Amino acid sequence: MTGTTRSSDGLDDRRKRLLFRCWHRGTREMDLIVGRFADAHLADLSDAELSQLEQLIELPDPDLYAALTGARAIPPALAGSVFERMRTFRVWEAGR
Repeated sequence: MTGTTRSSDGLDDRRKRLLFRCWHRGTREMDLIVGRFADAHLADLSDAELSQLEQLIELPDPDLYAALTGARAIPPALAGSVFERMRTFRVWEAGR
């Protein structure tokens, strides 16, 4: 069980791969953070934003978690709009 609340039906292959990868990070905590973000926003991301997400999920879990919590700075090359949206994402706001 992945925990995803979003079906991959209707998504193109790139988004399907990203949805899977966001929910299979390696640590459950990051699955929940990144996976829920993907559930809420993946369908609406532009091609450029999808590229940003692909780069972000290449970071090891401890590094991405530290950047999302503010414990460590994100590498400047990854500090784009998708990172900011993920950093400020709140699960309870996803249904709005």
